[in-house]
Amino acid sequence: MTDLISQMEENDWLFRRMVRRFVKERDKISIEDIALPGFLILRTIQQSGLQKLGDLAEQLDLTSGAITALCDKLEAKGFAERRRMQGDRRNVWLDITEEGRQVLERYPNLGQRGVKLLFGGFTEDELACQKEIFEKIYANLESFSEDYMALIKEYEQQEKPAVRKPAAPNKNFLNY
Repeated sequence: MTDLISQMEENDWLFRRMVRRFVKERDKISIEDIALPGFLILRTIQQSGLQKLGDLAEQLDLTSGAITALCDKLEAKGFAERRRMQGDRRNVWLDITEEGRQVLERYPNLGQRGVKLLFGGFTEDELACQKEIFEKIYANLESFSEDYMALIKEYEQQEKPAVRKPAAPNKNFLNY
């Protein structure tokens, strides 16, 4: 059982390390002075048409603050424009401009080629296995914070043990 727990802790550490590395690397990418997520916004609008900012945030897994900052930059560059519809002034929509379409045309298949850089070295079976694992992790995250907070409450409701010397930490892994 201890080996299984150690393996889970190592996988947890590697997963968090991978996510941090991905975000760090992604944030270094700029296309004509637009961050990669901004480029993804343009591509989404090009493919699906006019988009609500909230829907874009949800679809691209970005915060509303990040969407606002990216839209500011896209508008400043002339690649996109915000719109409000008559009768529904609360929702803000984003549309691509002709300049935005032209910037996308200058970088055809960029998304596909980028995905290949990340996953191109894997076999079809390995990709299928990854997909299954990612789906399981995503499902486990569904109520992760609530379940974790329930664990904390369990500890808080237990009788407080006498203070003892903590065990040595396990390698470099963060134990919650």
